[in-house]
Amino acid sequence: MASSGGEGVSLADLPKSNTFTSNLPADSEFPTPADSWKADRTDLGPRMVKKALYTFVKPEEKPDAELYAVSPQAMRDIGLQSGEEQTDDFKKLVSGNKIWWDPDTGNGIYPWAQCYGGWQFGSWAGQLGDGRAISLFESTNPATKQRYEIQLKGAGITPYSRFADGKAVVRSSVREFVVSEALNGLGIPTTRALSLVLSRETRVARERMEPAAIVCRFAQSWIRIGTFDLLRARGDRVNMRRLSDYVANHVFSGWDTFSSHPLAAPPKSFEVDKDAPSLETPLHLNRYAKLYRHIALQNAKTVAAWQAYGFTNGVLNTDNTSIFGLSLDFGPFAFIDNFDPNYTPNHDDHMLRYSYRNQPSIIWWNLVRLGEDMGELIGSGPRVDDDEFVNKGVGSDWAAELIARAEQVIACVGSEYQETFLAEYKRLMTAKLGLKSQKESDFTALFSSLLDTLESLELDFSHFFRRLSTLPLREIDTEKKREQKASIFFHDEGISATGETETSGREKVAAWLQLWRERILEDWASEAPDGYETLAFEEERQTGMKSVNPKFVARGWVLDEVIQKVEHQHDKDVLRRIMRMASNPFQDTWGQTEEERKEEERWCGEVPRMGRGIMCSCSS
Repeated sequence: MASSGGEGVSLADLPKSNTFTSNLPADSEFPTPADSWKADRTDLGPRMVKKALYTFVKPEEKPDAELYAVSPQAMRDIGLQSGEEQTDDFKKLVSGNKIWWDPDTGNGIYPWAQCYGGWQFGSWAGQLGDGRAISLFESTNPATKQRYEIQLKGAGITPYSRFADGKAVVRSSVREFVVSEALNGLGIPTTRALSLVLSRETRVARERMEPAAIVCRFAQSWIRIGTFDLLRARGDRVNMRRLSDYVANHVFSGWDTFSSHPLAAPPKSFEVDKDAPSLETPLHLNRYAKLYRHIALQNAKTVAAWQAYGFTNGVLNTDNTSIFGLSLDFGPFAFIDNFDPNYTPNHDDHMLRYSYRNQPSIIWWNLVRLGEDMGELIGSGPRVDDDEFVNKGVGSDWAAELIARAEQVIACVGSEYQETFLAEYKRLMTAKLGLKSQKESDFTALFSSLLDTLESLELDFSHFFRRLSTLPLREIDTEKKREQKASIFFHDEGISATGETETSGREKVAAWLQLWRERILEDWASEAPDGYETLAFEEERQTGMKSVNPKFVARGWVLDEVIQKVEHQHDKDVLRRIMRMASNPFQDTWGQTEEERKEEERWCGEVPRMGRGIMCSCSS
């Protein structure tokens, strides 16, 4: 989670840059901002763009745009002062009606849309790109020195819009606005949302006619695995190296920041081709291999957090996978209600490719595609900077060596990806269960057995952990008490899972509670030398658990209610209320009035039966 720092500055005083467009090749059709500015808007429409990473293109103006909401936390993290959202400059900027470039002098920063491709549902989709997203500039928080790329989603047609209109609708925009800040509030790496703008007079045809909206969002980088995919598909060696150098030096903090420790051994399943040349030991890890490993391990930690908090992205194509390890591009996402590892919120995902269970393996599948994209650079080993290799490519005399080295690097990084994922998942689950240390047996005895219990009884994932956080040990010190207390984890209608009864449900939960209680007492023994009856550690344990187990999560049914109020009742205040909860999900209360408290308890309480396991489409 970002650290705010400082009191903030005005939009005019916020430091701005354009390292992306300064260091990477532009669309040759519009090589300068002036070329794009003078072009007819129709000339900036859909087409194939080659040998380029972006096109200069400004947002379409929205005369009817109205600012509906901002994220106060996002304002602080960017470095903007409180109240800046009320200025005309801010409102015009986040609506697409102002750019930070002067056509008379050519001074400032001209907006751009990125070019990338991607593997979608396992099939190559070709050129994709920012079809409705346009980046305005990069900003740097003066206090924290953190740089972000500021972008408008729903800003209008670009060369990458294909057959679409470049717009976004209210329902998807509200969902992205809230979930971006909700994930950040949970401490999960994510792109962020600064503001939500509505254009009610602009109607957009999706599954129905809907009003248009714009989300102003930001991220440390919007580069995806799909950015590398497209260059490889086109055989663009020059820009593959150029992009990799840019990512290392400008997205991350330079080559020296990447780990140099030897690679892990390849997995046992990895088989070396008997005809492959023997390689040096330890395997040579050049700077591009280190970059690849860094990207993989960043993503391993993020997907571990998704699993620990029950978040499902819904569409993990390579164009939706961040090289920075951010949760990215929110379509049919959802937090799990009743725990079901096969759950997918995407009603078009008939093969469950992007289900909750499959997220760790799918992210690795995407990272293998990245390894293939960078394979020539990774596999070249110590020859990566040889003039002949740089200028002409791989010679036939050492192509087999390069392939063998690249394959082994990818396999070894796969082992490290798995180790990093498991270590981060265990760390998070250990904290969520109130433990101070880890035991090898915890994974099976506590984590897996709990998930099995939640699945078999169809219990709510997030509610279980939050309610466990406030459960005193003295209330579960006998079997009878544990069976009685088990019902706090049940739905209002009781146990309705197939093949289960209330009695079997109580027995299963009670059995797990006994294991958990014993493990807590063992782990906290030094804090309670006279036995748990003193409960000297209970307040500390419960406070710690509540700090990592949210009371509020951005449920699908809650978001649907908010969307209805925004779209049909023109309710702006509901966005303020839900953003307050999303940004601070671990609190017990948020509002000041009785009416607000009632709404909060309803949103944090029982999920309506018809609101559980909501699925939606990618259409937005």
